[in-house]
Amino acid sequence: MHRLVRFAMIASLAAIAVTWWMKDELPPAARILENVYDEPKQARVGGKPADITVNGVNYRLHPRYAYELSGLVVSLHDSDTWWDYAHKAWSDYINVVDLCVVWGDNAKSGVYRDVGFSNNQWECHWQPKSGAANSAFNSAQVSNNHMVTDDPAVAKGLRSVRIGDQVRMTGYLIDYTTYKGGQQLGTRVSSETRTDTGNGACEVLYIESLQVLDSAGRRWRLGLNIALGMLLLSVVTWLFLPVKFDD
Repeated sequence: MHRLVRFAMIASLAAIAVTWWMKDELPPAARILENVYDEPKQARVGGKPADITVNGVNYRLHPRYAYELSGLVVSLHDSDTWWDYAHKAWSDYINVVDLCVVWGDNAKSGVYRDVGFSNNQWECHWQPKSGAANSAFNSAQVSNNHMVTDDPAVAKGLRSVRIGDQVRMTGYLIDYTTYKGGQQLGTRVSSETRTDTGNGACEVLYIESLQVLDSAGRRWRLGLNIALGMLLLSVVTWLFLPVKFDD
């Protein structure tokens, strides 16, 4: 019995290592859905500014465009993570996550698999891993989307998105101004084209709906949870085994 439990512990540790490594694996180009080939849809809108309050902080939203985008999530940032000091310093409680996505030829060709992506607190960065990737990658078909909401249920859904997911998101490109204690703290301005910033587009998107169309890492994440459960069970079982004395 001791030998069996020991084997289960070693096997679960190996499975944890493999599934953790693979959980954010990007899918092959053959798995990309056809609507991810499409360019974002954008239409100018009118409308008055809207005022919302989250955690005692007031925000005035200025809608500029209705917006729809289908893309592959290649990197992301959760503003609630422990090391994100900037959003807290700015009292920004409505920019829940940033989703860096690719679409169009970047998705269709599979070049994203030869590019390294990462997010900091405000931006998505990418680095082609080869000369061919550098030539093929279109910087006008990648964007870092600052996902804004005042709805806790929507925020929870946004935080469930993972790298490797193909998503469809709709809402409004907005600018918003933050007020606290009657004082204006600052204004964030959305990109309005995919080429108007030096590090790729940075859309500020008030999200109305987000749908996960496909998830490349779902099975790996399920496997990781199973492996973690297996490790916990084997450790508990080991603790309750009778002490084994060697002859």
